[in-house]
Amino acid sequence: MDMKLEVVVVPVSDVDRAKSFYTRLGWRLDADIAPDDTFRVVQMTPPGSPASVIFGTSVTSQAPGSAQGLQLIVDDIEAAYDELKQLGAEPSEVFHDAGGVFHHAGTDARLPGPDPRRTSYGSFLSFSDPDGNGWLLQEITTRLPGRVDPATTAFASSQDLAGALRRAAAAHGEHEARIGAEDPNWPDWYARYMVSEQAGTELPS
Repeated sequence: MDMKLEVVVVPVSDVDRAKSFYTRLGWRLDADIAPDDTFRVVQMTPPGSPASVIFGTSVTSQAPGSAQGLQLIVDDIEAAYDELKQLGAEPSEVFHDAGGVFHHAGTDARLPGPDPRRTSYGSFLSFSDPDGNGWLLQEITTRLPGRVDPATTAFASSQDLAGALRRAAAAHGEHEARIGAEDPNWPDWYARYMVSEQAGTELPS
């Protein structure tokens, strides 16, 4: 049986302030339901994400601001920094972890700048909502093998698809340089590259 992460509950003290903050970041408002004065549910979804967040009144017993390590992925960490900065989210500077595996808790073992080799999964930034709930962005450009079903390829947004096409175009340019000729079957090559990249399997050469 498939079990897909659908919703993460984020504890907030001021529902309208949280709604305004996430709206400013471009998150989609899916629902804002208040059947009475004691219960309110707001659901919002980050751009391109299959999973959503819920916050509101009487939806969690967690203390406001206690959610930490909430993670989003992007394909360009520096562009994400620029966008969050412009939208007023006050992101941290881009960093990588000293251990090179995953980020430590808090700000321990953070080294400034993206991963020197720009390894997929290796670069991060952080920001907090008005209550102090902590978010991390991680740059992923190539999935680890087995992370995605190779029989299933889907793109959550037009921006996500455009990024995949740009990477395929750059790789295909290198492919044509290697073969010394134009590749008339470039649509097939693009398709193989994009599916393989998303599934984390061997890329075409």
